[in-house]
Amino acid sequence: MEMLLTFFQSIGSYLSLIRVADVLDVLLIAFLIYKMFSLFKSTQAERIFAGVLMFLLVAWIVSALKLHALSYILTHVVEWGILALIILFQPELRQILERLGSKNIRALKFLKPEKERTDLEKSIDQTVLACSEMSRSKTGVLIVFERENQLDEMVRSGTELDAAVSSELLKNIFFVKAPMHDGAVIIRNGRILGAGCMLPLSRNVNLSRDLGMRHRAGIGMSENSDAVVVIVSEETGSISVAIGGMLKRHLMPETLSKLLRNELMPQEEIEEKQKFPIMSLLQKLRPAEKEVGNGKD
Repeated sequence: MEMLLTFFQSIGSYLSLIRVADVLDVLLIAFLIYKMFSLFKSTQAERIFAGVLMFLLVAWIVSALKLHALSYILTHVVEWGILALIILFQPELRQILERLGSKNIRALKFLKPEKERTDLEKSIDQTVLACSEMSRSKTGVLIVFERENQLDEMVRSGTELDAAVSSELLKNIFFVKAPMHDGAVIIRNGRILGAGCMLPLSRNVNLSRDLGMRHRAGIGMSENSDAVVVIVSEETGSISVAIGGMLKRHLMPETLSKLLRNELMPQEEIEEKQKFPIMSLLQKLRPAEKEVGNGKD
């Protein structure tokens, strides 16, 4: 009984030394570790990171067993390994810095102009209409909706534009004999920013072999940014969307429209439309936004 009392007293003395700043410090470290794992998850860097953790575990075991020669070698490998890690994780580190640099402050979202939201909604409707028609004609399509990460570098690889999104313009750009049909269209704030743009290919070696270069470029763009990429297959006419390195395939036009609205439009705007469904119905009855047909799987 005295031992238990002594044990609990010692725990109480240790707990009394813990400050609020110490708890905050531990929580911040745990959050950073969680974010690091979430960034590396489902990417090629995940396997590299797992290998690094295994190497550090072996180094700790060697040090605990006092294997001096092997411990000396592993210690020097770790010293040079820091530089190697920077080289190995260079794309991922660049992606993290780009996300931090272009991160918008949520508190300032109310300053977003109403016209910008209207243009975005129209661009979604026109994109769905164009993709539905080009799906039936089996025309290859690659459309990138920019979000928080700026894609100026990709825009410079193609032809810079500043045009409203319309189904006719998209069909002309992706017409098989058009000079810019092989590249991607990049849309920012509901307007076409560039066409014929080159996108980075996916580094994921586990992708299905039936995916062509257009799909691999779309997935690669979604891996390197937070963009939403719409793809129409030239072989099958199937509509797909790439988000965060994941590909959603064989989408119907209605599903495509719902997905783009959920990903691109602010949540508060969607809730407002749900509160006033009559306004949404009136917008759908406008001549420029006629109903789209079903696309091919």
